[in-house]
Amino acid sequence: MEILEANIEDAPIILQIQKEAYISEAELHNDFNIPPLTQSLVELESEFNDKCVLKVILNEQVIGSGQVKLNGTTSHIGRMAVKTNFKGMGIGSKLLSALEQFYPEAHKVELFTGINSKANLSMYERRGYRRIKEQSLGKTTVVFLGKSLNAANKQINQDK
Repeated sequence: MEILEANIEDAPIILQIQKEAYISEAELHNDFNIPPLTQSLVELESEFNDKCVLKVILNEQVIGSGQVKLNGTTSHIGRMAVKTNFKGMGIGSKLLSALEQFYPEAHKVELFTGINSKANLSMYERRGYRRIKEQSLGKTTVVFLGKSLNAANKQINQDK
């Protein structure tokens, strides 16, 4: 398995994986108008201009993706998605680590997930994320989470 920076030619498969992965999120919140499901290919392609999009490759196939954007000293992670038949294999966790480490100058990282996404919330909290706030986005209430990226943790990760 490799995690690499995606390019715009990867956008169609990334959009397909994203839409497949976020159906379960929509079902949990009974909201099928969430941005990962309504996003067009043109909208996704435009995100390559101001965000880093990573892709997960296994056996020469793209099976996952995620985005990260640096704002000041904070990395904002979003749109993490893994193909359904590859979930539960630790791929999302490895992708999250790659996104967290993409900008070495970042001091903290933030992301959000739906309030009913218990598995996501549990995974993020196990990894040191703490809840910051809740906010309504359409019909869905989302939980914003964040964590500090201190120098000691960065050194440990760089030594791996």
